Amino acid sequence: MPRELQPYEVIERSLIKKYRKQLWNPFVAAIKRYELVQEGDRVAVCISGGKDSMLLAKLMQELHRHTEVPFELKFLVMDPGYAPENRRQIEDNARLLNIPITVFETDIFDTAYHTDRNPCYLCARMRRGHLYKQAQFMGCNKIALGHHLNDVIETAVMSMFYGAQLQGMPPKLHSKNFPGMELIRPLYCVKEQDIIAWARYHDLHFLQCACRMTARSDEPGASKRQEVKTLLRELKKTNPNIENNIFSALHSVCLDTVPGYKSHGVAHTFLEGYDDAPPESE
Repeated sequence: MPRELQPYEVIERSLIKKYRKQLWNPFVAAIKRYELVQEGDRVAVCISGGKDSMLLAKLMQELHRHTEVPFELKFLVMDPGYAPENRRQIEDNARLLNIPITVFETDIFDTAYHTDRNPCYLCARMRRGHLYKQAQFMGCNKIALGHHLNDVIETAVMSMFYGAQLQGMPPKLHSKNFPGMELIRPLYCVKEQDIIAWARYHDLHFLQCACRMTARSDEPGASKRQEVKTLLRELKKTNPNIENNIFSALHSVCLDTVPGYKSHGVAHTFLEGYDDAPPESE
């Protein structure tokens, strides 16, 4: 008689069976397409307590279990000043999902909350720095964050609408301030709706937003992203492929047709090679 599976084993099995097409396959596709995990890597999976980072942790566990490429994993939780009930929820979910987390504490919320200049930006920068530093201290050379496909396309749209530039969210990047460290985004090809479906299927409840900034009526950052989410949702009603189209467009930028672009911080214009270029059909 087969033994009864533990809850975390049921959840793990669903990733490579029921949700294989929606979660496992695009996760593995991103790992391979962008060369995110390589032999000898020591990856710190950064867990905020939300659905995205918790799913990322489970997928990375499965990858570690099944891949032929040897690498090491750590699961890192930074407490920036959570309320006790939020800290407890993260720890309870980690036990439920069989994720061996390492928790370290900072005072980021207190610092960011008492500034008048873009506290969300300050908080994000400080969180990233602390994660890099702790991961490096633990002997890791990479940190993995839970940004998914919808984060990628929303960031691109927001950069155009509110930043007057076309800027993407790369699947990996080298750290400027922590030499030898890289940031990777293994959920790059995974859609948020599929993450939500997976969490609901298992009746999992994660942190929604534990940030104090959301209570401040003068902080517009979250509302702008929500505006873009709403816009894309409406456009999707008449163009079901809009998410895939934006995502594909970020991989197919035609520099010959844009008047200007930046590369490695240097601005370029189409005039630089205009007279030497062959004529194009109109």
